[in-house]
Amino acid sequence: MKRTYPKQVGDIIGDLLRKENLEQQWDEHRVLDIWGEIVGPGINRYTVNRAISKGVLTVWLTSAPLRNELSLNRSLLIRRINEAVGKDIVTNIIFL
Repeated sequence: MKRTYPKQVGDIIGDLLRKENLEQQWDEHRVLDIWGEIVGPGINRYTVNRAISKGVLTVWLTSAPLRNELSLNRSLLIRRINEAVGKDIVTNIIFL
């Protein structure tokens, strides 16, 4: 009988995500989850919806001045999001 050694649950889940080619989708979902942490509760309050597809994060906001302010800081937000996820997932952000 082959002897196996115990693995951590996180390693098992990571292996499964890689095997099923779900790693990119998982990382995109993490981006959507951490948006509120990156921008803080004040800005997150004006966020109506978020979506990500092929590296483009789309954020719907209820405040036009805030939309303009965030557009000016787009590259900083992209950098902070990618650092939080640990990978270069977001390549652009569209504010609507």
